[in-house]
Amino acid sequence: MNSWAQQQGQPGLGYIFWREGEEGGAGPVAKNIGPERTEAIRKQFGLKVGDAIFFVAGQPTNFYKFAGEARSRVGSELNLTQLDQFACCWIVDFPFYEWNEDEKRIDFAHNPFSMPQGGMEALSGAQDPLTLKAFQYDMVCNGFEIASGSIRNHHPATMVKAFELTGLSKAQVEEQFGGLYRAFQFGAPPHGGMAAGVDRIVMLVCGVQNLREITLFPMNQQAQDLLMNAPSEATTKQLRELGIRVVAQEKK
Repeated sequence: MNSWAQQQGQPGLGYIFWREGEEGGAGPVAKNIGPERTEAIRKQFGLKVGDAIFFVAGQPTNFYKFAGEARSRVGSELNLTQLDQFACCWIVDFPFYEWNEDEKRIDFAHNPFSMPQGGMEALSGAQDPLTLKAFQYDMVCNGFEIASGSIRNHHPATMVKAFELTGLSKAQVEEQFGGLYRAFQFGAPPHGGMAAGVDRIVMLVCGVQNLREITLFPMNQQAQDLLMNAPSEATTKQLRELGIRVVAQEKK
């Protein structure tokens, strides 16, 4: 597992092993945190002799996907993954905001037009915006998102307040999202919905792990459709009709 992690461009995986006749667990992490904390971990996860636990460390936004891949690999290697069934679950209580490290500000975590849990009162209160939850939901089957949806933020004032916490003024909201903002002023009722990923459902039914296996016109990693030869070079006439001028990049 450690070697595999390094092949994925990671520094490695932390781990603790529990072996016969060895108290407190084995491995660098066990030695570092001591037998008392190691035993607390063993009890918390119900582990026994012959078991192991792996760790990833760092910013969650950088490591959560890798942690999921490591979990899937363990399940596959040890034949723990049940391949003969479809297991579905709902994912709820998504965070409404997240911290944008590049721009040093609060930003929307997912859909900016979802209703925050608590509405205007939650946005206007003393609560830390990063602790707010959204009325958003995903349906996941065998680890793949197959549907996603939310309850819409249909109140114009609440919509403006949600954007103001990310640094946009009311005037900017009206300018950038004027169509939706004005539509809600006509009194849209509370509403919500979801969209199903039919291609992912087909992928699961066919028992494959990659959407390109079941997509009619799959694209490669450069977003090119080799069957249709798309995208193709645009002619000067086409660019002129669209009012587009291409400026060649300077070679460094």
